[in-house]
Amino acid sequence: MTEDLRQTVGQLPVIGPIAKSIYRAIVPGTEKLQFSSSSAQYWEDRYSLGGNSGAGSYGHLAEFKARILNKFVEDRGLQSVIEFGSGDGAQLELARYPAYTGVDVSARAVELCRSRFKADPSKRFILASSPEASSARAELAMSLDVIYHLVEDSVYDEYMTRLVSAAEKFICIYSSNAARESPDKHVRHRVFTDWMANNAPTWKLLSKIDNPFPEDPARPSHTSWADFYFFHKD
Repeated sequence: MTEDLRQTVGQLPVIGPIAKSIYRAIVPGTEKLQFSSSSAQYWEDRYSLGGNSGAGSYGHLAEFKARILNKFVEDRGLQSVIEFGSGDGAQLELARYPAYTGVDVSARAVELCRSRFKADPSKRFILASSPEASSARAELAMSLDVIYHLVEDSVYDEYMTRLVSAAEKFICIYSSNAARESPDKHVRHRVFTDWMANNAPTWKLLSKIDNPFPEDPARPSHTSWADFYFFHKD
């Protein structure tokens, strides 16, 4: 299987039972992929079985995200960025950050990124459970396509707390922001702005940028339910 084909089929687990069966038929071993014990275990299994970070990290959706983020970093002269949920690093290929720290719950994802960017000293990758991750800080703390995958309340609360505590100047969240049900066990939509208002009141919404490719159920791998939300300290 070519890498391009693997990336393409790796996007399919988010688009329904038929697509899932096709993906599992093409990529050996992924018939075992299912949400069982935790969101962290789901992603560890997904990366270990050859899956990737999903459709949002590839193609025109990735290009849109990179365009917004690169401009934000450049316009404000930011020198450091930390991302909670760095995934397989595909989105990062398009980024222009002076210094970057990627944090992920999946040991396999961290391993993949360390290999992918081994020649780039401006980037480092650490496991979310490590002491180093707890103390990491940056001018901009980011969460891209992660929040709606945090299905456990305790995991969600801990993640948001870490995201806020790691930010020195700005927070960027790219996510859905409405409570609604999902047929996928590894997806849970939340109103994260309520969490910010209740638990991080000194952080105020600076701007919201709507996705130019809004969710279309008929084209799930080409559209997104996520928008950009930028916060700064009041």
